[in-house]
Amino acid sequence: MSRVGSSRELTEWVLRAARGETPAFSELYRRTRPLVARLTSGFATLDADEVEDVIQETYVRAFKALPRLKEPAAFEAWLLSIARNRARTRLERKGQTRRMDEELSDPPPETVSVVPEALQLERDMAVVRQLIAELPEGEEKKTVYLFYVEGQLSAREIAEKLGVGKSAVTMRLERFRARIKQELLRRVLAGRWE
Repeated sequence: MSRVGSSRELTEWVLRAARGETPAFSELYRRTRPLVARLTSGFATLDADEVEDVIQETYVRAFKALPRLKEPAAFEAWLLSIARNRARTRLERKGQTRRMDEELSDPPPETVSVVPEALQLERDMAVVRQLIAELPEGEEKKTVYLFYVEGQLSAREIAEKLGVGKSAVTMRLERFRARIKQELLRRVLAGRWE
């Protein structure tokens, strides 16, 4: 019987708070906080401060939206669903922050290149262009030029344009890639760029 009485009393406090009566908000908080705290602290990876933040966020949201609550008798269930959602959001943010911290952590000094990445890419591309320019005139040079310098056509489209099979284009590109790898390796081992 006391549960029914307390449900009716709670519903009355909800109605009074929805009308803006300040003491009603305090009473709702006093009566329901232990329930919200139990639910929120059940999210094991939240520390005590985070649990408290979630509780506060829950009540701020609930009290703001209270006038729109259609069923005052459903206040507790509604409040708990807000708390659950706030806790999940906090956990997601916490996971994202941890991932961002890991991704943005300072790299060890020995892994930082002296040359900025954009400049290194430009240097690599210059090597590729130089290797293309050094190729003897012929079908392989045309194929490589169309694929890597112009960069607009697929291997199939290059094959159609040059009147050869796609496998011929693929083979030419593979030979060129092997040549690039050799040259880049030679330059890295030499420790210099020209």
